[in-house]
Amino acid sequence: MNAAAVPEASHPASELASGPASSKKGQILAWASWDWGSAAFNAIMTTFVFTVYLTSSAFGGEDAASAALGAALAVAGLAIALLAPVTGQRSDAGGRRKLWLGVNTAATAVLTALCFFVFPQPGFLLLGVCLIALANIFFEFAGVNYNAMLAQISTPKNIGKVSGFGWGMGYLGGIVALLLVLQLFVQPSFEWFGASTEESLNIRLVAIFSALWFFIFALPVLFAVPEVSVKKDSASLGFIASYKLLLRRIAAIYRTSPHTIYFLLSSAIFRDGLAAVFTFGGVIAAGTFGFELKEVIFFAIFGNVVAAVGAIIGGFLDDKIGPKAVIVLSLVGLLIAGTFILVLGNGNYVFFGTSWPAANTFWIFGLLLCLFVGPAQSSSRAFLARLAPDGESGELFGLYATTGRAVSFLAPTLFTLCITIAAPIVEEGGAQRWGILGIMVVLLAGLLVILPVKPPSKTQIAVVPDH
Repeated sequence: MNAAAVPEASHPASELASGPASSKKGQILAWASWDWGSAAFNAIMTTFVFTVYLTSSAFGGEDAASAALGAALAVAGLAIALLAPVTGQRSDAGGRRKLWLGVNTAATAVLTALCFFVFPQPGFLLLGVCLIALANIFFEFAGVNYNAMLAQISTPKNIGKVSGFGWGMGYLGGIVALLLVLQLFVQPSFEWFGASTEESLNIRLVAIFSALWFFIFALPVLFAVPEVSVKKDSASLGFIASYKLLLRRIAAIYRTSPHTIYFLLSSAIFRDGLAAVFTFGGVIAAGTFGFELKEVIFFAIFGNVVAAVGAIIGGFLDDKIGPKAVIVLSLVGLLIAGTFILVLGNGNYVFFGTSWPAANTFWIFGLLLCLFVGPAQSSSRAFLARLAPDGESGELFGLYATTGRAVSFLAPTLFTLCITIAAPIVEEGGAQRWGILGIMVVLLAGLLVILPVKPPSKTQIAVVPDH
């Protein structure tokens, strides 16, 4: 049978029409608590603290350690790309979405805690990169089920707001967790055993802190949100049969709703650009604009606050003007802010007799970048949740993860390529700024691809029988 096209007020037949329970504030708070907790893994373990420790000279040299980490994460990315859609599909079909969210979250927390045993010696490098890579796999699998729950706890009228609230909680949770880690472990404000730097005890204890933070704040959603119902006869599908069903469903989606496929492709491109804004933001702040480490940390904190505010505001706009409009406006805003950083980032200027340091340019327009990142991420998730047929959100968000992984090389490659091309042309030390152009190219490509995509109210997805 087919999910018929319907007006935006009601959307395709999906879990959004899930009755009064979907609007309960308690479920939304419990769901967003997972986002708050997961920020410890994203911000602390994979971005600012533990991977920095893992790629330090203590593990046999920064270059070799970085290459090992990159290779492990590449393998993890391949595993996620291959397995995410089927794991989402099977959790949908078997009525075990919440169960697998809990299992994958617990696995991520355990693997994170085991990073405590990664001592600062070259012989522990393999253990460290393997633990981080495995944790990434389980974290992404948990994210598929978590994102699929958005349709369960929201309605067509508030789905954008709920998605934005979740992203905002994630950003704010990352700030609080980072501040605690800085005060307790990295730059402790008082003496205690966890402040000891002997054998990097303080950094290894960060892994225990992150695991507990994630696990504790993930618990509410497992109690507050009900499990999805079992799809008749679907749970009996074998693993190979699940892939065959997946291929049939992708073909059916392309036949009946090609714009869903176009959205998956366009969102994969611009989400890679969004990720690069945070990935390379600190690098550009330090290398191009001369920020000290303390200033980079302060900027990261302010940037996360602004991104959280942007995500929440974008969520309200999403419900008013639709997710596609929010995404397009956000991408345009990102391109404008990036252009100012690129053009004004090559020196100090004088405006109306007043000196304008280049650092001010980054503070203003860098924070504007953060403001637009949140709404684009939030509305991208809400866009897909509006499209998912009843009981198939997990599978669709699995495809969302797969397409994202498939193009995750774009922004880093273009960032590096632009710097390489600029190096022999510009003055020494000025090439890094041109890496911004590579990120902007990716964002522009995502914008151009999403422009012809029809919004959720004008799409329909075929529901393919399991047998």
